[in-house]
Amino acid sequence: MTTGRRATPRPPPGPGRRRTAAVTITPLPRAAAAPAPVLLRAERLARTEDGACRHALLWRAGPGWRMASSAVLGGGLGERGWVLNAQVRPGYTRTDPARHLAGLARDAGLAGPGVGLMTAAEVDACTRAADGGVEALVTTGIGVSGWAASAGPGSPAPPPPGTINIVVAVPAPLGDAALVNAVATATEAKVQALLDAGFDCSGTPSDAVCVAARAARPGEEPEAFGGPRSLWGSRLARAVHTAVREGARRERKRTAAGVGGPAPHPRTVPGCRAEV
Repeated sequence: MTTGRRATPRPPPGPGRRRTAAVTITPLPRAAAAPAPVLLRAERLARTEDGACRHALLWRAGPGWRMASSAVLGGGLGERGWVLNAQVRPGYTRTDPARHLAGLARDAGLAGPGVGLMTAAEVDACTRAADGGVEALVTTGIGVSGWAASAGPGSPAPPPPGTINIVVAVPAPLGDAALVNAVATATEAKVQALLDAGFDCSGTPSDAVCVAARAARPGEEPEAFGGPRSLWGSRLARAVHTAVREGARRERKRTAAGVGGPAPHPRTVPGCRAEV
């Protein structure tokens, strides 16, 4: 994985050397109504892994953020300084995803506690939404969907990489209970969005959520509630609903047209890194 250096184009090949085929980088799609990000200023990283260039989304939140997350790396509740959402190959079989993500974070030059998520969905197809200062960034892939209360047996093994990963930033301090409640609110909004987009499911078995809230300043009282009718919970719900619904509609449109994601290219090239 590259660590921030800008790749420079190679000079034309000399005599006896073959020119490799050009690789086209498709611009990141964004919903027309999505405003420019203020809090969630993410960047796209790239690395060569499993014989192809794999992308990842990185939000360098910096100090002053508390996060609650179900992520495989840095999950739980506490102060976190970054969020990495890494795309891996379909059929990912490693049994140490936390170690894998930690290695990717080191390669990106990240230090300190952070959150690491995985997905087999195209991170380039991320969707955004904002409401009242709350921002949501979502990667959506609904290949293996179903209802949470299923009759099928569970498994102690780690599930496949998450396919609907939700990252939300709230510009206000939330107490511990409010942060946990906000994760539930984001999940409720996700299910509502899937139904509104025409999917008969509550999600995929490996969806993940990360809610980030600004840390309280000295003397500042954190918000006590994060439910869907609370001040910040209602804004969070609407932002998540909009972003997930847009991603789900795109997924349905691609599936109906029989169109898969972009063909992977074998190595990182200029243009793989970009601001999202």
